[in-house]
Amino acid sequence: MRLGDYIDDHCSRCKRTTDHSIVAMAGEEVLKTRCRTCNSDHKYRHNKSRTREMTAKEAFDKVLASVTGGQPPEETKRSRKRK
Repeated sequence: MRLGDYIDDHCSRCKRTTDHSIVAMAGEEVLKTRCRTCNSDHKYRHNKSRTREMTAKEAFDKVLASVTGGQPPEETKRSRKRK
């Protein structure tokens, strides 16, 4: 690792894991990073956030609930005509 290299870290301003540039190091240890999305500098957090990130299913369910007004979608049954 060198100064200017890219590294993933949790951004406190963006509130998510984003691409960062290394700004300060002590030996081989990364001390400070700069978010490449919002350009904020912060301590290197080893890509750990205070809250856990949502899984893909949790994110989908959250979006679906916001669209349907919080109610689960009704299952539609298709009837087949038999000959």
